[in-house]
Amino acid sequence: MPDIRVKSEIAGSVWKIMKQAGEAVAAEETLLLLESMKMEIPVVAPRAGTVLELRVAEGEAVAEEDVVAVIRAG
Repeated sequence: MPDIRVKSEIAGSVWKIMKQAGEAVAAEETLLLLESMKMEIPVVAPRAGTVLELRVAEGEAVAEEDVVAVIRAG
């Protein structure tokens, strides 16, 4: 199965990273929180697996549809 690219659904800034590369993640578990228009928006893992990489850092701005993380399902 190919690796899963997790995308931001909204433009904003990375407020808090909840999972790091190498950590296991459950389906629908929060990977990071975005702040947009004074709201916290969770970015969740679509499937269970292992976080291979985070492509953002706390405080970094992201655009809609930016890939913020990569997960290996399993």
